[in-house]
Amino acid sequence: MNAVQISRDVVLEPADNNRLANLCGQFDEHLRQIERRLNVEIASRGNRFRVTGRPGAAEVGGDVLLSLFAMTDRERLDPERVHMMLQESFMDDAEAVVNDAEPANDEVVTIQTRRKLIRPRGANQTAYMRRIRDHDLAFGVGPAGTGKTYLAVASAVDALENEQVRRIVLVRPAVEAGERLGFLPGDLSQKVDPYLRPMYDALYDMIGAERVTQLIERNVIEVAPLAFMRGRSLNESAVILDEAQNTSIEQMKMFLTRIGFGSRAVVTGDTTQIDLPSGQTSGLKNAVEVLKDVKGVSFTYFTPKDVVRHELVQRIVEAYEKNDRSG
Repeated sequence: MNAVQISRDVVLEPADNNRLANLCGQFDEHLRQIERRLNVEIASRGNRFRVTGRPGAAEVGGDVLLSLFAMTDRERLDPERVHMMLQESFMDDAEAVVNDAEPANDEVVTIQTRRKLIRPRGANQTAYMRRIRDHDLAFGVGPAGTGKTYLAVASAVDALENEQVRRIVLVRPAVEAGERLGFLPGDLSQKVDPYLRPMYDALYDMIGAERVTQLIERNVIEVAPLAFMRGRSLNESAVILDEAQNTSIEQMKMFLTRIGFGSRAVVTGDTTQIDLPSGQTSGLKNAVEVLKDVKGVSFTYFTPKDVVRHELVQRIVEAYEKNDRSG
């Protein structure tokens, strides 16, 4: 038996041919993109559109058309922008995954850096940014492309710019080099750079490469492999441990006990991408279980539906997740 289908009619005002052409894209490529993603059919005549499909999909399709048309008076749409709008529409329908009972909160946290305004996409990212702000230790766990690291860096930059902390410390386990970096060419910074590149890229995007270089030279931004954190105490710092799934239990405990007065820490990782030797337990997996009831610690769990990169990335993540479940 065929699923029930409905049609939603949308009238776009004003009936501006240039804006309508921008909305539809060359050879209606934007409309076809929406059809494929939502499994709907879109018919149009002038500024009148009809979206046909399952009830939920038809409603979302109509909302997406309205939202995209509103953008056409100020920007040229492209497939990437259409994808992001579709992604945000899916996210808005999903509730954030909550570790403990927390009251409903419609507050949207935004961060204005020197170069751009950073706004969370969807319920999970919104909850994640609030938890980073409100907790001394926040975990972001989930697949690549969900904004875990980028939003953590944005929150650290915001804390630094507002003088809530005195420095930013970026930490990552250099698993590929076995934490033994001596055989790599260059000084410590050059040895570590390849492992910290995603966080560098985020910093460049937010405050510019020149400013980042100045802050690193002044030791306001510090980069370090996890192995070099032992014995230190980090006060008045925004600390980010990235790729935490590749820490051992001992390393994770060591890192978490480095958190000092006036500091806040964010731990990010993907428990499906563990590169540790076979049989070794991930420190991230262990910490999620051990700390789940500890006051002052928050957890945000992302899913493939939260992926905000190219739509192919989402399909790849979903395919691997499906394969893991069937295996």
